Amino acid sequence: MGKDAAQTNVSNTPRHAAGGLGALASTVKHVAAQAGKLQIARTLLRVNQPDGFDCPGCAWPEPKDTSAFEFCENGAKAVAWESTKKKVGPDFFAEHTVSFLHGQDDHWLESQGRLTHPMRYDAATDRYLEVSWDDAFALIADRLKALASPDEAVFYTSGRTSNEAAFLYQLMGRKFGTNNFPDCSNLCHESSGVALSQSIGIGKGTVTLEDFESADAIFVIGQNPGTNHPRMLTELQKAAQRGAKIVSVNPLKERGLVAFTHPQHKLATLTGNATPIASHFVQPVIGGDLALFKGLCKLVLEAEEANADGAGSVLDRAFIDEHTTGFEAFAEDLRRESWERIESESGVSLAQLREIADVFLNADRVIACWAMGLTQQRHGVATIQMVVNLLLMRGQIGKPGAGACPVRGHSNVQGDRTMGIVEKPPPFSDKLGEVFGFNPPQNHGFDVVHAIAAMRDGRAKVFVGMGGNFAAATPDSGLTYAALRNCGLTVHVSTKLNRSHTVVGRDALILPCLGRAERDETAAGPQKITVEDSMSVVHASAGRNAPASEHLLSEPAIVCRLARALFGSGDETPWEEFARDYRLIRDGIADVVPGFADFNARVEEPGGFYLGNAARDRVWNNAERRAAFVVSPIPDQTLPAGQLRLMTLRSHDQYNTTVYGLNDRYRDIADDRMVVFAHADDLRERGLADGDRVDISSHYENEPTRRVENFRVVAYDIPRGCAAGYFPELNPLVSLSAVAYGSNTPVSKLIPVTLHAAGKEES
Repeated sequence: MGKDAAQTNVSNTPRHAAGGLGALASTVKHVAAQAGKLQIARTLLRVNQPDGFDCPGCAWPEPKDTSAFEFCENGAKAVAWESTKKKVGPDFFAEHTVSFLHGQDDHWLESQGRLTHPMRYDAATDRYLEVSWDDAFALIADRLKALASPDEAVFYTSGRTSNEAAFLYQLMGRKFGTNNFPDCSNLCHESSGVALSQSIGIGKGTVTLEDFESADAIFVIGQNPGTNHPRMLTELQKAAQRGAKIVSVNPLKERGLVAFTHPQHKLATLTGNATPIASHFVQPVIGGDLALFKGLCKLVLEAEEANADGAGSVLDRAFIDEHTTGFEAFAEDLRRESWERIESESGVSLAQLREIADVFLNADRVIACWAMGLTQQRHGVATIQMVVNLLLMRGQIGKPGAGACPVRGHSNVQGDRTMGIVEKPPPFSDKLGEVFGFNPPQNHGFDVVHAIAAMRDGRAKVFVGMGGNFAAATPDSGLTYAALRNCGLTVHVSTKLNRSHTVVGRDALILPCLGRAERDETAAGPQKITVEDSMSVVHASAGRNAPASEHLLSEPAIVCRLARALFGSGDETPWEEFARDYRLIRDGIADVVPGFADFNARVEEPGGFYLGNAARDRVWNNAERRAAFVVSPIPDQTLPAGQLRLMTLRSHDQYNTTVYGLNDRYRDIADDRMVVFAHADDLRERGLADGDRVDISSHYENEPTRRVENFRVVAYDIPRGCAAGYFPELNPLVSLSAVAYGSNTPVSKLIPVTLHAAGKEES
């Protein structure tokens, strides 16, 4: 890999800004495509409002002063997708076999509409048949009680599940006797939680939205805000306009970080006047971020040691001495590291590293943001800790305008973890047992990767999914499908049809639930749920739309009715009262979970309340009771000749596994998802040209070759030796055994692959 490869501008320089008229047109198009478009338009005015509902998309926080249109293009897609009046009921399932449904693509499946009735799979006819709620709960309870051990059950959770439902779900599962709570964090930000907990004592970011108003430099690392967190571009635009430096670190030069036009700014939208966002673009090779950030740390140390003014003028020595441990060992490791290795493994030249280091050194307040471009690497934990090392060197944690900012995906993925959705005993385990009168299990349960292996091996026999699309979100699709089909029972709580409903156990249930925008009314009156955003702010959400079907239940009600069926009338937990009045659930949370005292009162405050963050206050709750500098060697990730480093990513018409359409406007892809992006020179070396069709094979030591077929190659501005394409289409290439060290997150960033002409065997 040549050291300047990452700076080669091959093609695909964005021709227009993100946002603007394109975003407005796309929003109108997606709303108009759904049945019930007038209701959807009215619904959008309630998104992220203090008295409205939380967007079912990303976890980017709401500003203190919300506008009348506090939603982005992709948020509008999510709301339109969920608020459609198209229905999937018993008649639909009578018409289509599960085998037929499994053969359809993900976009087709979810575009059929909202689920309306609880359904049970009938193997004899290969169809789902209507089932009553009582019979569904009785079936699940009977199967759970028949297990030889509670640990033969798996309780998966999606990050869209509310705090109330998540708390009840983990309470039910732990009363049953297991810590098998895999969740979407295992697939996305687990590396962040592990890295930050070890380094600074808390697995959450240390910044608030207000910090973006005073940051002098913002590093956006392994992240595509324009597609995945579009409202973040508003903050980046304001920062850029006041002169803050924004550094993009990503193998791809993403459109949203090149230039942005806020679609609600009428004059700018009409004139096409866009704000340049990133002042610097660094394009490391896939997996090269650890070497890159170690190089930046080395340059900061060299600047300190070369400074004629003496020690302390570059490093924040007072902070290091008072608040950190391990600095001298870390500094010695930096001195020993060679520039040749840093350049080779990062794919970035020393000259460009010096340029980026100057941005860091000239900023008094620095925020480092990252997403799955870092977390899904094999060395993701070490990479994030190297980013934290860089911040610690100049005291950039625990002061206004600075800090660490992992940007989460699902709208409540952080809140679910706070509520105890974790495969180990939660921090409040003892209090949970005390308040609810039982002994919570103390063993380590299954995360996602271990759950798949357990289902495959017959050690887990019942799978319950609280939201999400497990079959599409997970790696090694063929193995995951086989694992789910090996279960005696699979259960999915869902709003819309998806891939997971077509991958059935020997028995299977679909339990339809209310969407975020829908009214949730009980005998106690209208109910609210709560969520926690990426920056630890907890706020309420209340839908206003009529439910898509009279047969829907809320997620809290589903958990409560299942729990009563499972534990019987003798269980003293007031499940019926919890389902009737969610304030009682919040009282239970306040009694158990630290930081939630007076929950019901505080969540009524405009905008909710901030949970706080110990590291932000420079209180370090890790083993050392100080922020820890972590020494990590740069790994050799050289691939055999002919192989490319593939990473998976989302299209612009996609949110996680939900595919809203077949276009990727910001990468100039129309009506196609079966594409793979690669450097033009890499294509030429393989006798390929832009537009050719290829099959893609992945290669892992001592494992059979995995293969997907008939993808179109697109010559793209990406470092030599690298490639990219969409998930879930490329998930079959990811081995279940390829996981990040320390976090067990599947590695979707650096899949070793070869490309070969479609329909031909590899030479």
